[in-house]
Amino acid sequence: MVANVKSTRSTRIFGGLVNNPVLEDYSLRYAPSSFRRWSEYAVAMAALGGIAYMADQAIGGSLAIQFGFTNAFWGILTAAIIIFLTGIPIAYYSAKYNVDVDLLTRGAGFGYLGSTITSVIYASFTFIFFALEGSVMSQAMNIFFGVPLAAAYAISTLIIIPLVVFGMTLLSVLQKWTQPIWITLLVVPVVAVLIKDPSSVAAWTSFTGKSPSGSSFNPLLYGTAAGIALSLIAQIGEQADYLRFMPAKKIGREWMWWLAVMAAGPGWVILGASKQLMGSFFSSLAVSHGTALADANQPVHMYIAAFGYVFPSAGIALTVAALFIFLSQIKINVTNAYSGSLSWSNFFSRLLHVHPGRVIYIFFNVGIALALMEANMFSILGTILGFYSNVAVAWIGAVVADLVINKPILKLSPSYLEFKRAHLYNFNPVGFGAMSIASVISVAAFFGTFGPYGSAFSAFIALLVAFISSPVIAILTKGKYYIARQAHYHAGTHHDVIGCTSCGFEYEKEDMACCPFHEGPICSLCCSLESECHDKCKTVGTVNSIPVKCA
Repeated sequence: MVANVKSTRSTRIFGGLVNNPVLEDYSLRYAPSSFRRWSEYAVAMAALGGIAYMADQAIGGSLAIQFGFTNAFWGILTAAIIIFLTGIPIAYYSAKYNVDVDLLTRGAGFGYLGSTITSVIYASFTFIFFALEGSVMSQAMNIFFGVPLAAAYAISTLIIIPLVVFGMTLLSVLQKWTQPIWITLLVVPVVAVLIKDPSSVAAWTSFTGKSPSGSSFNPLLYGTAAGIALSLIAQIGEQADYLRFMPAKKIGREWMWWLAVMAAGPGWVILGASKQLMGSFFSSLAVSHGTALADANQPVHMYIAAFGYVFPSAGIALTVAALFIFLSQIKINVTNAYSGSLSWSNFFSRLLHVHPGRVIYIFFNVGIALALMEANMFSILGTILGFYSNVAVAWIGAVVADLVINKPILKLSPSYLEFKRAHLYNFNPVGFGAMSIASVISVAAFFGTFGPYGSAFSAFIALLVAFISSPVIAILTKGKYYIARQAHYHAGTHHDVIGCTSCGFEYEKEDMACCPFHEGPICSLCCSLESECHDKCKTVGTVNSIPVKCA
């Protein structure tokens, strides 16, 4: 809705992509109550539908092959516990304040520009896993249709774009209606194998893979396996991209809100860890059916063997396995492409003060993913994920420390989440510093600076250092770098929506700030894109002044 708002400054004109809420999905904003029309169930199903990926099976299979069942099992379990616990506060704050993980990070100790580095970390997660999932789909295309891998990579990328352009509006429908089919195809082969070949469990638990010591617990192998599994810790960001659309709690039905948030937030890892174990199980099964050890971590070979217990015909088993993989990969890669577009939008809008629309960054994100696929990243999966997990864990550890220690216990961080440029310092040393310190130390450990144990447990080092550094820095700085000036939501009125003096559109007050440069209320996106104000609102003499039109 356009308001008749006049300004002494030139009016900002957004392109058609940005003005269309169905396409734009409030990519750089607070998700307003007027847009959050879905039920708790619909949001949760959309979020859980996004974890239908085969990366879990591929990772689980790779860990079992590299480190043996015992070390893979305990590594997966340990990582799952850490991911679940760290996911709780992020899911809660995202659903309560209706912001994505990029906006949440700004107010959780990183500052307005300090969180740009985490946008890149998160965007990296989306294109790395888009490439991984696309590789899995392409392997199925190659085996089933005979499509050359190079062409299959391009096809698996291009078919995702039309599905993700319409954002949450289409994704919620896609995930909801495909979920029952996907769950059925996920569970049936496991049950069939256990019924028809119970001895396969014993073969799985004694599976050593490539490691001579894989049959027994080895601390170094266990730590490395857990570190690789911890690369999935950033998945909570994709869950938050859905959780920000959670409706407000309803009186008498608060339990439904909490159930949906916990299931779709940290609860994803319960299914995720189960699929990793399933992947390790099916990789040993594939090897027992003649698949080469080097190929047994490919889901297409896993499910050809598994569905062979369901269907007597090898052709039917191959067909169903391929269909299951195609469905799974489409369900997850629409989420990877969607989340990546949000993160890149946040990154470039802050640095360049330009926002052409979320849709543009879909092409940018999937383009990077396609390049990784063509470079055959699947062959060095463990190395890529092992390195990436150090930085991702450092980021999440710093954010969680702020949410669970600095806010409620130390009370040095604001009790609410502030994400607007007008109210934040560009850099907050609390989160940004903690993540930087933890990343440098853990990456050095990963490359062997602190010996084999430091290398194996580098991801744990990242989590510990970030979690300790954040409150320590908050205490040392007395929390003074969180809020640059106090918020003024069009003081003196009771309007639910306020007109922006820059673009002329109306937004809910949570998305607004008072701007001395524009001499009136301004929306968070116009504030982010303003390049001429030079943060006038945060300079000495204007910090506490309120424009007349805001009073």
